[in-house]
Amino acid sequence: MSIELTTFLLFGTMLLLMLTGLPMAFVLGSVGITFSLFLTGPASLNLILFTTMTFTGSFIFVAIPLFLFMGNMLERSGIADLLFEFFYHIFGSVRGGLAVSTVFICCIFAAMCGVTGAATVSMGLIALPAMLKRGYSKHLATGTVQAGGALGFLIPPSVVMIVYSFVARVSVGKLFLGGIVPGIILATIFVIYILVRCNFQPELAPIVSKEKRLSFSEKIKLSKALILPALLVALVLGTIFFGICSPTEASAIGALGSIICAVVNKKFGWKIFYEALSRTAGVTGMLIWLSISAASYSTVYSYLGAPELISKVFMGITTSKFGILLLIQLVFLIMGFFLDEFAILFICMPILVPIIKNFGYDPIWFGILYVVNMQMAYITPPFGLNLFYMRAVAPKEVSLRDIYISAFPFVFCQAIGLLILMLFPKLVLWLPELILK
Repeated sequence: MSIELTTFLLFGTMLLLMLTGLPMAFVLGSVGITFSLFLTGPASLNLILFTTMTFTGSFIFVAIPLFLFMGNMLERSGIADLLFEFFYHIFGSVRGGLAVSTVFICCIFAAMCGVTGAATVSMGLIALPAMLKRGYSKHLATGTVQAGGALGFLIPPSVVMIVYSFVARVSVGKLFLGGIVPGIILATIFVIYILVRCNFQPELAPIVSKEKRLSFSEKIKLSKALILPALLVALVLGTIFFGICSPTEASAIGALGSIICAVVNKKFGWKIFYEALSRTAGVTGMLIWLSISAASYSTVYSYLGAPELISKVFMGITTSKFGILLLIQLVFLIMGFFLDEFAILFICMPILVPIIKNFGYDPIWFGILYVVNMQMAYITPPFGLNLFYMRAVAPKEVSLRDIYISAFPFVFCQAIGLLILMLFPKLVLWLPELILK
């Protein structure tokens, strides 16, 4: 059977099974193993077994549940409330200041937990009602929370980066460092968009009245809200970047630090602890099964000649290296409408990483581009996951239509950020090359 026909059957079967509502892990696993048996025989199961054992047996994977637990604990620790109160009084007198504050808090949350859902849900519960209460536009407020929450993909420590580092066989430390400057760039683009738009449309974001503003000394007192987040970020990222701990060891420090944060804020309890553990176990189990099934799928497809076919297709469309890169990013974005970031990563990266290396592209840079692309997919209608996180926590006056409309300007901002990083790879690679030579 030709690889072209095999490709059609593989993807066609996968799409048909997806329409039945089966979990993605079962879809990929069943298709991969079935096609392996029919096309290459029982012996190919040994290759699948070896690949999946290599994936799931890696020590770096231990960091995933620990970072997830860290995020779940911090979501319940009350830190987001304290941070919002601080930034509200610092930037409340600036038009659009509450939205800017939300972006900053999302950046801090991303640096503390590495998952996008924690920041989106927390800010959806805290910042969104606060902005609406103060007369902010529904679209501006909702879009800001969604876009800010998606920064959890990019600002280290990022769970997606950990998984990509193993699949692509690259340093997770370099990926973490590579995400810092792009994270700052994207957050800056969001802030510029908010401030410029509010300047031209002041009715979107009223400023805080003078009688509600705090004195300088009162603001200094509120700044203690920054102490715990700053210490936790310094401990987790500092120990990784300075070679004191591996990412896995740093994730254990972060998990313990999140418990300490909850205790200090008097939010710790066995119910909260159990809920954080339960949610962590659920997401971790999903990721493990997804990694096993997607590894089966991609292993079979690669074994049957997928890399050669994809290279030939790309070269048939364009011979330009940049054109091929642009095409890959477009494919990622389209896939992101229907699949989650881990499914895309496990399906595509074993095939695409060798291809982009042959074109002379750096896999660290390529990985950061992928992460930014997934940020776009997370808030792109109709199936972006942040849209559904927002729907779950938004007040009743915010409809699903409002959530969709609010996302588009920020998708455009992310597209600008992605293009900048594609045109200037040094923005990604400068920091890893400087610190981890």
